[in-house]
Amino acid sequence: MVKVPSQSLQQVALDLSRAFLHFFEKRAKFPKFKKKGNRQSIRFPQKIKLDGDYLTLPKLKKVECKVSRLPVGKLKSITVSVNPSGQYFASCLYDDGIDLPSPQSPLVREELKGGCKAIGIDLGLTHFCITSDGSKHGNPKHYRKHEKKLARRQKQLAKKQKGSNNRQKARKAVAKVHEKITRCREDFLHKLSRKIVDENQVICLENLAVKNMVKNHKLAKSISDCGWGQFCTMLKYKAESEGKIYLEVDRFFPSSKTCNNCLHQIDKLSLDIRMWQCPQCRTIHDRDINAAINIRDEGLRILKAVGHIAIASGERVRPSKGTAFTRHHSVKEES
Repeated sequence: MVKVPSQSLQQVALDLSRAFLHFFEKRAKFPKFKKKGNRQSIRFPQKIKLDGDYLTLPKLKKVECKVSRLPVGKLKSITVSVNPSGQYFASCLYDDGIDLPSPQSPLVREELKGGCKAIGIDLGLTHFCITSDGSKHGNPKHYRKHEKKLARRQKQLAKKQKGSNNRQKARKAVAKVHEKITRCREDFLHKLSRKIVDENQVICLENLAVKNMVKNHKLAKSISDCGWGQFCTMLKYKAESEGKIYLEVDRFFPSSKTCNNCLHQIDKLSLDIRMWQCPQCRTIHDRDINAAINIRDEGLRILKAVGHIAIASGERVRPSKGTAFTRHHSVKEES
């Protein structure tokens, strides 16, 4: 029997204190006890070392491991976790001593002059990601692909007697299917977010309320399968790590109902209409591409206003009913 290091117990107390602090400040829900069958973890803040293919942990000494990436910097802590299928992972926290680059005003000025590339992104179900440059990235629907296999594994689990070894085997089989879906989804989101961050300097998206959207019982499974929130999180931290700009446009901004050519806004646009023609300038729009272009223009307008690089010229910057809004070129630059 291996005793638990005192530093790990202190770390648990600190994590619990932080969880209650977030709860009382209404940033999170009430802390829950960890269940035995769920993901378990322990953190080692001291007396740790990673040397080649061996991980040195207090009380456990040397543990053989497979290193996925060679770390750089000073090792601060190691978090060892086990997933429901019984696989162990060690997450090493390193301090490389390099501060995150901050978006500088010259970068914003170059964007306003057309020197840098900005992109607007509209998220959807038929196509996962539609960009302002006209490209559409399909929705892989990872959960839908493995839904039948998951149903068979869950049916086998339901027939096993509780507390038996066969039930534990069936539970691990169900967990492996869930992990397969998770890994496929994360792989897709990581590759797409990395591609977007590498090719653009300013990234604009809608501030979606995914938690409220999944309350629609007809679209809840499809929305949850997409992983919009995780995708936005990846874009944000990857953009911040490279000193690029990540902006979110208000969710009530009428991006789909506004013509990006003449800025005319129509009253209604149902979800089944994918192509529509502007009644004023007669331009035919793809609903998603038009929304992405409007999100990009609104993000640039916010960037100018908030970044103090330009001042508003007194015109409207939000559309009222039946009117258009001011695009980014109607803003005067400061001298």
